[in-house]
Amino acid sequence: MGLYERHVLPRLLNVACGAKPIRRQRRKVVPFAEGRVLEIGIGSALNLPYYDASKVSHLWGLEPSAEMRRYAARAAAGAPFPVELLSLPGETIPLDDASADTVVTTYTLCTIPDAVQALREMRRVLKPGGRLLFSEHGRAPDAAVRRWQDRLDPYWARIAGGCHLNRDVPALLREGGFEPQGVETMYIPGPRPMSFTYWGAAVPA
Repeated sequence: MGLYERHVLPRLLNVACGAKPIRRQRRKVVPFAEGRVLEIGIGSALNLPYYDASKVSHLWGLEPSAEMRRYAARAAAGAPFPVELLSLPGETIPLDDASADTVVTTYTLCTIPDAVQALREMRRVLKPGGRLLFSEHGRAPDAAVRRWQDRLDPYWARIAGGCHLNRDVPALLREGGFEPQGVETMYIPGPRPMSFTYWGAAVPA
């Protein structure tokens, strides 16, 4: 891992993922998490302020990047509920079957190399009746925007930590064993190839 990935990229991601339009999206899903919660790709723990502390008993934060875990550890020190950081990548979740009441993923499915396998793992660790809450950017409905997403994607992934612009989020959820519920979509403020967003909930199919 080079200097850029170790020192520059984590700071850029922290700033970009903390932008006001993305903070608004976090508020739309994170407060609905309850019980024992697994957050996939906790990053620098930008979701922590949006959890309802009266509903959450424990939070596991899965984050493969040591640099981002250091950010998260500082934020977690002041959390009103226990936060346990996990270091393995999203495709392999080090929890028992039916461990979590809620799984949360925000702006994470775009970067996981095998998103379908990661979703199957999320389904495995969810308790019966549990939900996956998500807000993710991805493939746009407009043909002109999709063309730009496809053109830019190889270059964007190199500079943005493996982030892909053109993933079909509902299709990934279904392939990973979930049924999306109440999915909403919109372009949030920003360049259109990077800003088409899906959010809602999904349950095991």
